[in-house]
Amino acid sequence: MIREATLRDIPRLQVIRAAVRENVLSNPGLVTLADYEAHIVGHGRTWVAEVEGEIVGFSSADGERATIWALFVDPVHEARGHGRRLLAPAVAWLWARGAAQVGLSTGPGTRAEGFYRAAGWTNTGMAGPELVFVLPRPPG
Repeated sequence: MIREATLRDIPRLQVIRAAVRENVLSNPGLVTLADYEAHIVGHGRTWVAEVEGEIVGFSSADGERATIWALFVDPVHEARGHGRRLLAPAVAWLWARGAAQVGLSTGPGTRAEGFYRAAGWTNTGMAGPELVFVLPRPPG
């Protein structure tokens, strides 16, 4: 089940973010409680995937920048389609807000890079150590 996140979900989102094997934060303190709050009830929106009542992944969209701020799945629940199901509402929300394209960044050589390429995202270069991808709004 995919649903919008609430502030009560933040502790589990933090656990999932810290558990990832790729795109690991060099300094976990860089992502603050205020960042999660802003992406749930502020300028962004967040969705969670639940399996048997447990949150197994989340995606967050930044409405000010028209970007995907986060897309992470608990390593125990990877390769089951949760990432695709979580990305869809985040992109749709940004397009509904009028974004002409949606952007994101990820580490080069990661499974995430392959995931976004396979989903139709286009690499537009590098921003620091990260690859930058965009997905244009479909016509119509």
